[in-house]
Amino acid sequence: MMKRDGEPWMPAPEYGRSLRGLGHNLLVRDVQTMTAFLTTVLSGKVVYEDPDFAVVNVSDGSLILHADHTYADHPYSASVRDADLRGAGLEIRLYAVDPDAAQAAAEANGYTVLDACTDKPHGLREAYLLGPEGYCFVPSRPLPDTP
Repeated sequence: MMKRDGEPWMPAPEYGRSLRGLGHNLLVRDVQTMTAFLTTVLSGKVVYEDPDFAVVNVSDGSLILHADHTYADHPYSASVRDADLRGAGLEIRLYAVDPDAAQAAAEANGYTVLDACTDKPHGLREAYLLGPEGYCFVPSRPLPDTP
């Protein structure tokens, strides 16, 4: 059952036809909670949000959020409905998000920092942040070239 009042910002078939490339759809218990994390910690920009669905631009891509109840009749819903950590085994890497700023925002807002900012041997500075429902977000920036 949809919780949205009124019409979405665009008809679903029109939005579906506009999508290209690789998509990231996160099933979440609470759209507003995940949207708050994405905007507060990862500097995401909300394109659209209602209680059922949201589109949030983060870095150079979009994350699509669907509330669990929108997948009620979908075969995939049973796989995640009772999972404590929805994102187990998945890292959502954001290559153009400042890891130091994201870590500071996560700490200031009570989110879990799994691994603090570190310069990695593969040439990136990264932080591992646990978002709502167990999704792991890895904001990162390239390290400067060193001789």
